[in-house]
Amino acid sequence: MENPARNRDVLLIGGGHNGLVCAAYLARAGLKVTVLERRGVVGGAAVTEEFHPGFRNSVASYTVSLLQPKVIADLDLHGHGLRIVQRRRNNFLPLPDGGYLLTGAGRTAEEVAKFSRRDAGTLPAYEARLDAIADVLRALALQAPPNITDGGWWKALPELLRGARLGRRLHALDETLRQELLDLFSISAAEYLDRWFESDPIKALFGFDGVVGNYASPYAPGSAYVLLHHVFGEVNGVKGAWGHAIGGMGAITRAMAAAATAAGAEIRTDAGVREVLVERGRAVGVVTGAGETLRARAVVANVNPKLLYQQLLPATAVPVATAERMRNWRCGSGTFRMNVALSRLPDFSVLPGEGDHLTAGIILAPSLDYMDRAWRDAREHGWSREPIVEMLIPSTLDDSLAPPGMHVASLFCQHVAPELPGGRSWDNHREEVADLMVATVDRYAPGFAASVLGRQVLSPLDLERVFGLVGGDIFHGALSLNQLFSARPMLGQADYRGAIPGLYLCGSGAHPGGGVTGAPGHNAAQVVIGDLR
Repeated sequence: MENPARNRDVLLIGGGHNGLVCAAYLARAGLKVTVLERRGVVGGAAVTEEFHPGFRNSVASYTVSLLQPKVIADLDLHGHGLRIVQRRRNNFLPLPDGGYLLTGAGRTAEEVAKFSRRDAGTLPAYEARLDAIADVLRALALQAPPNITDGGWWKALPELLRGARLGRRLHALDETLRQELLDLFSISAAEYLDRWFESDPIKALFGFDGVVGNYASPYAPGSAYVLLHHVFGEVNGVKGAWGHAIGGMGAITRAMAAAATAAGAEIRTDAGVREVLVERGRAVGVVTGAGETLRARAVVANVNPKLLYQQLLPATAVPVATAERMRNWRCGSGTFRMNVALSRLPDFSVLPGEGDHLTAGIILAPSLDYMDRAWRDAREHGWSREPIVEMLIPSTLDDSLAPPGMHVASLFCQHVAPELPGGRSWDNHREEVADLMVATVDRYAPGFAASVLGRQVLSPLDLERVFGLVGGDIFHGALSLNQLFSARPMLGQADYRGAIPGLYLCGSGAHPGGGVTGAPGHNAAQVVIGDLR
């Protein structure tokens, strides 16, 4: 059935955070926007739900740092109820030998010195170097990269100008920093950290950022960039800090939805899209799962580009080069996600009792070699028998998530194979691996397993089914050199315009990539506004 004719400018597929950001900017520009979300709640992977009676948590994405300050300010997210608090410590790395490393709040150098005075002395230069590079990349995140296009000078000229602006920004870095930036795009996290540090704990703590959402060894070329990607962020004006949204990640997307609605956008839930309508080579609307036909001047997709081009568009409408690129588009984070309800706080052997260390990101992976073995084991077996686990306990900062005296924890677990070898299904191994993850925490905090009152388990297959994360990929595509910047999602589509006229991309599969940033939604909106005007 066809929806009665409406003067609709934009149909936006997917009510995840980038879709909501894009919709808000479009509506603020006076465009008539309808957001179509498959699930019964908006937010995509940034949602807060009750997973056990009386216990709520951020179900998939689980921490705040990369969300763009410009997006927060432009959409007045604080005015729409968003409140973010900073962790009292950044990271806590307990070690099997009884030691630990606890970073943040002016304590990092002192902690590092326990393992190496040389590394403690090197730390300020390391942080200054990464900060200088990250400042340039923060600015580049909020603009489309140069787009490699076919056509005459009138198409090439805007890209040449954009390239010139990029060149000026990069020229602001001295020669050493420009070389370092090039290295960060191509070398491994381990190689980069070996240049700076000698002690295993500090390399493990920083190196963890190189495997987050990245199904790879920290010794894999390109993993240094993934490390860099995770230092772009800031919380309440503090660069490099990590925080928590009161009420969980769903508080962020609820504020975004409120901003979009206040600007005039229409948001429809339980309204999945079955197909993008293409007429005479142009995207003109969509068909919903219920069979309703909706039309608009533009269709904006906030989904993994692989899902868009392989499932939502007619195969005959996808150009050959795009179809080939999507066959080779690498997805798969190696991520296994759990939420657990706890009767009490965990008690770590190396640092017993309660304290600020329980507000930190708790990393259970004592060395780069441990992370490398975890990846190798996962490739052979399907999951690592000694996995990497990061645990957050957001109820230490937000007592709205659990009953009094009780807590919730997020377990962000790597490495697991996005697809199990031997034709096995994650449905048959989900609980077995969940038991292993709980047991891994219990080794560091005896009694943890006994404190678990309930749990929610999301394998890579579950992440794909529930949130549309193909292969469980939290970034909508690996952050590898051939899938970044002007090549994200492919050469010729880096400016958020899709493979056919009238089609746009605004999700994490576009520049600058994954994480709860809002940047792709912000950038895509500017392009759509310009085109429709």
